[in-house]
Amino acid sequence: MKKIHTLLTLFICFAFSLQSEAQTTIYDTLVIDGLSRNYILYEPAIYDGSVAVPLVINLHGYGSNSSQQLFYGDFRPSADADNFIVVCPNGTLDGNGVRYWNAFVNGGATDDVSFVSQLIDSISLIYNIDQSQVFATGMSNGGFMSYKLACELTNKIAKIASVTGTMNPGLSATCSPSSSIPVMEIHGTSDQTVPYNGIPNVMEPIADVVAYWVNHNNCDLTPTITAVPDNDPNDNSTAERIVYANGDDNSEVIHYKITGGGHTWPDAIIDIPGSNTNHDFNASAAIWEFFKGEPFVGIKDRLEEQDLSIQIQNEILTASAGENEKIESLRIVNTLGQEVLTVAEAQVSIHNLNKGLYYVLVETPKGFVSKAFMK
Repeated sequence: MKKIHTLLTLFICFAFSLQSEAQTTIYDTLVIDGLSRNYILYEPAIYDGSVAVPLVINLHGYGSNSSQQLFYGDFRPSADADNFIVVCPNGTLDGNGVRYWNAFVNGGATDDVSFVSQLIDSISLIYNIDQSQVFATGMSNGGFMSYKLACELTNKIAKIASVTGTMNPGLSATCSPSSSIPVMEIHGTSDQTVPYNGIPNVMEPIADVVAYWVNHNNCDLTPTITAVPDNDPNDNSTAERIVYANGDDNSEVIHYKITGGGHTWPDAIIDIPGSNTNHDFNASAAIWEFFKGEPFVGIKDRLEEQDLSIQIQNEILTASAGENEKIESLRIVNTLGQEVLTVAEAQVSIHNLNKGLYYVLVETPKGFVSKAFMK
């Protein structure tokens, strides 16, 4: 575990030094219940306060921290394209001096549900936040905490997504959401830290957690199952998307089951040694698409109504946006949020790019829209 944290810390120190100046990253502290609680907030360049925007709360795993989660489970490219605020708060230290979230029933003195609630209120005093579009996600212990927020803060949290997290039996026995709440669970069958089949009296099996929320939301009991294209045959894993739809208030439960996947964030920019990271889909992008859903209408949605599309042929990327829509520029952005190519036209050569995941930001008079692509 220490080796993993060291690798992430070294990577993050390098990544911070490369961050674009166009966006704003803010480090701040709240004093709640006598405790100083710090967090990192990411404000995209396109935010100007003129319209209410969503808020994504991104929670780190056990022993990790807000800085690592900002980069490991990275929502900044999506925030840049669709105009929303990302906040990565820090948990407190447990009895062993390890940073964590109190996601369990009687699991400690820190009331992290109250902290998240007050954090939302505090950010909403500074930023124009759409209170109907506040979302929570997290890795591992942060995923556990997302479920606790779904159980106890339904009046403020619209949807949650857990990556490699689950619920403990005490929480599942006492969970009483005040309404339906859409849920996404992303989990690998070879997770050795939070086993897919659970640990008796400690961690619920993923199938049981999914079933709980399907039942709570009154979703269809028969899911739609779609295989995720095996875009990386060398990642020792495959994925399928399992959707339980038509719940109360149009809610749904979505499960990405990653056969062979480990205790990792799919398509993260660093592969944790000894645990398979799936690269067939990007977890952050999938979570944001789930969060965004309806009725949210961002820049991306408005441009997609104009038939925006990209094509890659012979290492030439070409964008089109419908007959009446002018493309003013293309910006190619890597997973660090760095611009690696910019052209004032609708076509660009990607021949010199290294292999990997990129986003193309297409600019029209209406704004930017992003599309992911693999080189």
